[in-house]
Amino acid sequence: MTPAVLTRPPVLRRGVEYEFDTLVIPRDFSRSFVTRVLVERAEYGGWELDRLRIGPDGVRRVVLRRRIVRQRAWE
Repeated sequence: MTPAVLTRPPVLRRGVEYEFDTLVIPRDFSRSFVTRVLVERAEYGGWELDRLRIGPDGVRRVVLRRRIVRQRAWE
């Protein structure tokens, strides 16, 4: 069983654009598994933790973000 993935459109914050990725991780997964998933996404995908919420039912809702780098066209 893998965590569910939801995505949000890029958001403009203080002149910087971020891409967001939301993970919904059921309570069945251990803390060490969740840590490994988040570390892999950070190391290989360039994601950083924006928010982590643990609901009363034990479900973890994790919001990750990464900066969108835009290239300018050569003039």
